[in-house]
Amino acid sequence: MRVVVLTGAGISAESGVPTFRDSDGLWEGHDPMMVATPEAFAADPDLVQRFYDERRAALPRVQPNAAHRALARLEEALGDDLFLVTQNVDDLHERGGSRRVHHMHGRLRAAWCTSCDQRPEWTGSLVDRPGCPGCGSPSLRPDVVWFGEMPHGMDVIEQELWAAELFVSMGTSGAVYPAAGFVHWASANGARTLELNLEPSDGSAHFDQARHGPATELVPAWVDEVLAG
Repeated sequence: MRVVVLTGAGISAESGVPTFRDSDGLWEGHDPMMVATPEAFAADPDLVQRFYDERRAALPRVQPNAAHRALARLEEALGDDLFLVTQNVDDLHERGGSRRVHHMHGRLRAAWCTSCDQRPEWTGSLVDRPGCPGCGSPSLRPDVVWFGEMPHGMDVIEQELWAAELFVSMGTSGAVYPAAGFVHWASANGARTLELNLEPSDGSAHFDQARHGPATELVPAWVDEVLAG
């Protein structure tokens, strides 16, 4: 069985990673439009670099939870028949044991050189304009997809959704496109669809089945069902 799993902020929230928009509409005290657009970066690059430097530096203080570890167990069992795509920029899936993760919105622990287009691994600061390891240019920015930019590898994601027999969305709001439309792509090809979310998402009605509750309970239980066959 070919399975596509989409994860969002809700799967990392129980590890202590703040969701993108809290109830006040802010992301860790910042208006997302001030730290997550190309225009914001052009207007105040230091503010944007410091924001992501702080997010990157905070990663070691959070740990993968039972949902991340359960998906790693599923990958071990299904191998290439599992495609895990995440909207998250943290590295909790990898630290939870997953080895093949498609980060459609980029990664905090990577930089993007706008001069040579390389995307080196990066764990330090970017605010002081370090040189690119490839070309030496001080043109590195966070390798994070901002509003108005195209998510990474949409062609690959679309191919996987068309081939899927089961599509599962976990911890997503169902409000951010293109990810919110994945359920429609999968359904159009005859895949079964399942939502696992803390509460009904904006697109919950479009799924064949929906289960609601904490990711650390729902995801391990679902993985156990799949592995039990």
